[in-house]
Amino acid sequence: MCIIFFKFDPRPVTKNAYRLILAANRDEFYHRPSKLADFWGSNNDILSGLDMESGKEGGTWLGINKRGKFAALTNYLQPKIDLHAKGRGSLVTNFLTSEIDSFSYLKKISAEGHLYNGFNLLAADFNTKEDVMCYYGSKGEQEPLILNPGVYGLSCSLLDTPWKKLQHGKKLFADIIRKSQDIARDDLVQELIKVMNNEEQQLPDPAIEEQGKEFVRPILSSYSAVCVRCNGYGTRTNTIVLIDGKGQVTFTERTMLNSDITQWKTSVYQFELQR
Repeated sequence: MCIIFFKFDPRPVTKNAYRLILAANRDEFYHRPSKLADFWGSNNDILSGLDMESGKEGGTWLGINKRGKFAALTNYLQPKIDLHAKGRGSLVTNFLTSEIDSFSYLKKISAEGHLYNGFNLLAADFNTKEDVMCYYGSKGEQEPLILNPGVYGLSCSLLDTPWKKLQHGKKLFADIIRKSQDIARDDLVQELIKVMNNEEQQLPDPAIEEQGKEFVRPILSSYSAVCVRCNGYGTRTNTIVLIDGKGQVTFTERTMLNSDITQWKTSVYQFELQR
């Protein structure tokens, strides 16, 4: 039940404005092996965490490279999944390592979506003549969307599907970014992390119940908050990505250690996009 909120502003005209403000939660089994976010050893242009689950090693849920390519993934909540489907984490890594632009990549993926369990994929180029951010949901329209400037929310349904938890978190996110130009960068990051750790349950929610059916009903209360907390499963990583008007990237990851919700590590990476 990952969740992402973001503001996309490709042409910020005011001082201290951001081209991208993004806050994301990775919800996963606590014991699933993964690497903390870092630049890849074999390719120090790419920054992401990495899935280390057997058979799916090297996939990721969110990443960026120094050339301005960004991608993020959420699963689509469905009652049953195909255990033999292709791993979805490769959808992000393949884009980050490619030369193809974001829309063309999603166009290609849209023809292959049936090979995967349901997913949502954001892909963006922040180092072209004009920033471009695109979205494709394998359970939605056949064609990818080129996103207009604005504030968006994405969880495990289609973009901006009005789940109550998504609406609640999007409002909290929007309240923070309205003052983003007037507060220090570090303070903005901390305020966004607070939003992503909001555990207020948003019930009842017939929309999420109808989509998840028998799978989600027994655990609906735990899944109904921005920050998910179940037995052995839940929010284990918060990621904040800021790209300012000059191309300065601040990537902050707060991640759980040792499958223990009392142990967390925060890592911060800053770099300028290559021109």
